[in-house]
Amino acid sequence: MPHPLFSTLALVVAGLPLAQAETSAAGLPFSVFALVVVVGWVLACLHLARQAEDSPLVPNSYRSTIQVASLWLGPAIFLALVLADTKKTGKTGNPLIDLIYRIRDEAAHLFHPRNAEEPDDADSLRLFDATGNELREIQGHGQHRGEDKSSFELTVQLIDQALAHRASDILIDPKDPTTYTVRFRIDGMLRNLRDMPSDSCRAVINSIKAVSNMDISERRRPQDGAFTARKGTATVSFRVASAGALNGEKLSIRVLNHNAGSFTLMDAGIPERQRTLISEAVDKPSGMVLICGPTGSGKTTTLYSMLNQIDRMSHNVITVEDPIEAFLPEASQLEINAKADITFASALRSILRQDPDVICVGEIRDEETAEIALRAAQTGHLVLATIHCDSNATALVRLLDLGISPMLLSSGLSLVLSQRLLRRLCDHCKRPAELPPNVAESLRQKGIDVKRLFESVGCEHCGGTGYFGRTAICDLLPITNELRAAIAQDAAIASRLKADGERQGRSNLRTEAFRRAVAGVTSLEEIKRVVG
Repeated sequence: MPHPLFSTLALVVAGLPLAQAETSAAGLPFSVFALVVVVGWVLACLHLARQAEDSPLVPNSYRSTIQVASLWLGPAIFLALVLADTKKTGKTGNPLIDLIYRIRDEAAHLFHPRNAEEPDDADSLRLFDATGNELREIQGHGQHRGEDKSSFELTVQLIDQALAHRASDILIDPKDPTTYTVRFRIDGMLRNLRDMPSDSCRAVINSIKAVSNMDISERRRPQDGAFTARKGTATVSFRVASAGALNGEKLSIRVLNHNAGSFTLMDAGIPERQRTLISEAVDKPSGMVLICGPTGSGKTTTLYSMLNQIDRMSHNVITVEDPIEAFLPEASQLEINAKADITFASALRSILRQDPDVICVGEIRDEETAEIALRAAQTGHLVLATIHCDSNATALVRLLDLGISPMLLSSGLSLVLSQRLLRRLCDHCKRPAELPPNVAESLRQKGIDVKRLFESVGCEHCGGTGYFGRTAICDLLPITNELRAAIAQDAAIASRLKADGERQGRSNLRTEAFRRAVAGVTSLEEIKRVVG
């Protein structure tokens, strides 16, 4: 788009012949050409006075004086500044050529002005707070613009690297009084990215806290926040937590799974026979499907995969999450907010008055939430929920320990699913496994073809780890009529489940893991790390 100054001059010049004719006819006592020059000079002065505020040619100490002077002698002062700067920073050795280059650059800037709020590249990464303000704008209000620019660039570079490396978490920890360590969690494993000087890293921490709407001045009290990043048409959400630590402040950034809204059970790597059981439970009009596993085992992603299987146009789907990790079209998503007294229990009570067909509970944490969810499953609603525990048996034990009655538990549950994530071998560098003779013989006795086993090597594609991506292994526990009767009538069911169920669950997970190894998906070392 042409600059407003030149648009105005073009209009004046276009009307010059007509104005000259009218002047001659009327016998006006002034020259139209002189009028055009005066108007052009005034517009140039106004434009250059505005440009002087941010121009690198103007020293900060003389900025106000130059602005006032530019209102009267704009083009002359601007040319003088260009000459001075060219003499100081010329690179060709020829002052005349340097001056021509500088005038060409300044003219290009006048003809094609760029909004300072917009990034130079349309595909560059941009960070936004919850209200839609960009980090560039937030830091632009500060007094030390040079320092702000440096910390802004470091922050954007760090977030961009995390996305490029498929990191699920970014950890910034004080190593000692002068150094911070930055680590990425990739495919469930922490990798050291770099060590940064404390001054630079504190500036990055302040930038992230600023865009997350956190108090920058508070470095000891734990805080939570969130922000989003946009690159082209893609948008990624982040959850931030800070806390005071020895030698400084610790920051943890969780990269929320923005692909979960389109994820399927097949994408997770769940085999067809297990997908059939899960689909049967999800297709029922009522009952609870409970997903359990430790932190980082992919429970929420599997939960979204089940929701993606439901026709949300013909079902009223309502979710309660902390936080909302992905956008689900045609679904109502509620976010927990402790400050506003919006908890899982209070949100569930409200949801039951909104005629839901499917209710998704991000996490069962207390007795009240568990009881409301199970009663909803009893009364004609399909409930999908997660709970933190090791196995299917311990999930039942934990619900009983929370105070849920055995009768309510037995009648509400439909399916319990325990899950783990195994790293997938990199297809670019994996090789047939070389096993010790005793290990190979032991595996043959178990019916495992050792010739189909692979091991990790490491290459540039996988970052030298030998693994790229992850796959899920599951242990399913359908709640049959026999199990319902045992839970409802046996007073000692909790201790028996804990003793027998954990062994059986671990054995089932190990069996599923070996199936992945024989298929060439993962390695024996990864199975040992995850399942034992």
